[in-house]
Amino acid sequence: MYWYNGALIGDNRIFLDIHDPGLLYGATVFTTVRVYARSLDHPLTHWQDHLERLRSSLQAFDWPLPDWKRLRNGAETLALSFPVLRITLFPDAREWIVGRSLPADLQQIQQQGILGWVADSPRYTRAIADNKTGNYLPAWLAGQEARQKGAREAILVDRSGNWLETATGNLWGWKEDCWYTPALESGILPGIARAKLLHRLHEHSIPVRENLWTPDFIAGLSVLAYSNSVVEIVPFDRVLTDSSSLTFDRSGRALDRVREYFQTG
Repeated sequence: MYWYNGALIGDNRIFLDIHDPGLLYGATVFTTVRVYARSLDHPLTHWQDHLERLRSSLQAFDWPLPDWKRLRNGAETLALSFPVLRITLFPDAREWIVGRSLPADLQQIQQQGILGWVADSPRYTRAIADNKTGNYLPAWLAGQEARQKGAREAILVDRSGNWLETATGNLWGWKEDCWYTPALESGILPGIARAKLLHRLHEHSIPVRENLWTPDFIAGLSVLAYSNSVVEIVPFDRVLTDSSSLTFDRSGRALDRVREYFQTG
């Protein structure tokens, strides 16, 4: 079941013209929404922020805006059955919404952490990194290789080996009583969960800085985690690199204070 171009369709196939640029080139923009309590208006759903992400990308590419009322109708319809919605827009303003479940082991990985892998080649960096486009092949390939190595998530790097983001989210690190996250100028996606956590940390006077994640900086991190709108925040237990394995603390008050945001909004 999915929503496409104004209609709910009870099928697992979509029919596109063979010349559709979305099919040929990944010419779409999308956002992934976690719907809390089946409500688009729940404060943690951040519905308006997801709409703004779509709107800003459409304006950047000079694509027409969709029928926002129709898009919301589709999202509300699917939110009755699915806690996660992927909302995609085509260059001609067609909307396509699919739903899925939360990861079955989400609570477990939020507490116990995951194994990560550093995708040590810049070929895995995302195209047009400041917009969430349908051309997600580099990040997808990095995620596939991470799983082949037994890891849950890939960490993407630039040409100098600086860490940027993960294949599906934004990085967070803790050292010397301060949270850090890679700066947007590094060439990363401005994640919605990232923005909300930054605001939360500033609001509660918890030290946080945006910076360049060089190898020397990374070596001093005691906690490493990643965030996105679906998983909230998940710590890394270990990260595999070309030559070694890095170990991080997956518990402690620093992480608890970040987790509190998703409990209170």
